[in-house]
Amino acid sequence: MQLRTLLELTNTEIQVAETRRAQARTEAVATELAENADNARGRAEAIERSLRDLGGLPALVGPLLGRAAAAVKALTEQAQPFEEALLGDLALEHQLLDRSRYLRALATADKQRDVVRLADQLITAHEATVEWLTTVLAEEALGGPAALRRTPAQAAAGAAVRWMNSPVSWSTRSIDRAMDAARSTGPRLSRLLSRGAHAGDVAAKTIVASRDAALERAEQVTRDEGADSVADALRGVRGNSGVLEPDELPIADYDELNVSRAVAAVKELTEPADVRAIVAYEEANKNRQGVVSAAQARLATIAQEVALPSV
Repeated sequence: MQLRTLLELTNTEIQVAETRRAQARTEAVATELAENADNARGRAEAIERSLRDLGGLPALVGPLLGRAAAAVKALTEQAQPFEEALLGDLALEHQLLDRSRYLRALATADKQRDVVRLADQLITAHEATVEWLTTVLAEEALGGPAALRRTPAQAAAGAAVRWMNSPVSWSTRSIDRAMDAARSTGPRLSRLLSRGAHAGDVAAKTIVASRDAALERAEQVTRDEGADSVADALRGVRGNSGVLEPDELPIADYDELNVSRAVAAVKELTEPADVRAIVAYEEANKNRQGVVSAAQARLATIAQEVALPSV
């Protein structure tokens, strides 16, 4: 029965939303995912009521199966690139959407008006989620900052797959993606280093400073030699690391802007790389969540224009 299958898939959807909360880039996204999970619970309850009204009984183990399915999915994701995990989420939502449409056709044929209304609600909800996930995938393709962050295991897996399946290319895109994977593991690495001895902490800071200086010098040399494409790639690496100098940022006098003016300036950016540079610099310095959220929203808009041009 379609209602029973929809209930099982919705229970999985609830658990996936809860799992994704741990990957939210900002508190606003985490709140949105929590609301999504609550809304999915409301849909599950509505499906259960329809089942009872039609004389059926929801499976008592449905929520347990949903949690189990989501747990297996989360475990499997650790061995796949982040985009594959998101594509799996999108496939689940497409299945829910297609089954909701089929349910509406069945209910229309049987003149079950209450079920038709339920199906309409499900269709609206899943269409919105499909659009959101499509946008998140586009953000990932554009290099971020995406609404969701990959876990360190997913970052490593994604880098390994790209390394095995693609020739090494010194392009801006490949270097940006590599640095995106490196930045994803940065917070974990920083926490581990902070637990070490003071000498280890000083050594780590020295290594990072040396790396940043080497990247800046390499960019200068390659640009002086006329290798602008390589220099631009190195600039992308520095931008994603948050180590650009204030006068190198794509927004003039950025350090002098308050939150409202910084947000307004971010909304005028049109290049994903410029948005990434601002996010990285902001997170490495003032870390104003309002600015970071605005930048993430700006990239989401750019991603929608790429992935959903008709929206």
